[in-house]
Amino acid sequence: MLASAAIIPVAALTAAAQQTEQALSPSQLRTLAAFVDRIIPKDELGPGASEGGVPEYIHRALGDYLAAEKPAFIEGLESTDAFARRARGAPFADLTPDKQDAVLRSMDSGSADGFPNARAFFNRARRLTVEGMFGDPYYGGNRNFAGWDLIRYPGPRLASSPDDQKMGVEIKPYRRSAYGPGAEHGH
Repeated sequence: MLASAAIIPVAALTAAAQQTEQALSPSQLRTLAAFVDRIIPKDELGPGASEGGVPEYIHRALGDYLAAEKPAFIEGLESTDAFARRARGAPFADLTPDKQDAVLRSMDSGSADGFPNARAFFNRARRLTVEGMFGDPYYGGNRNFAGWDLIRYPGPRLASSPDDQKMGVEIKPYRRSAYGPGAEHGH
C-alpha cells in the first residue's frame, strides 16, 4: 500500500494544494470569518470560530471534497455581503456584531429581501461552522483542539482504563487526531 502512494506524481499533489489555496478569495474569506464568528463567537468560555480554524476548514473543504458546492457557497457569501450592504449600509465584515446578527437573523428566518436562498445558505454555512469547530483537527478546523476544549471532549481513544471510566473523574485530554500523525489504523 505504501509503494502505491509513492508513485503519485508531485504535479498532482501540487495541483490539489493549489486548488485548495484558491477556493475562496481574500474578500470572501473575510466575509466567511465574520459570518462564522457570529455563529460561534469568542467569549469567556473560549475562542471563536476563526480562532478555532473554521474558515480554513471550510476553505479547504471547498477546494477538495466539497468542490461541487463551491460555486453555490461563493454565491451565498457574495449575496450575504450584498444583502448587508442593502440592509445595513456596509459589507458584512464591516458591520458591528449587533448588525451582523440582525443580517443573520433575517437570513435564518428567510426574510432577507433580494436573497432568495438566504435560509439554505445560512443553514449550510452554520453546519460547516459546527463541523469545522468540533470535528477532528485532521480536516483543518478545531485548531489547537479549541472546539474539543470548549465542549470538554477529551479526544478519541482506542481504549481507556477503569480509572478513566469512573464517575466524577476529570478525563485527561488526549491531544491527537484520529487520522493525523501518530494514528496507527491505516488512514
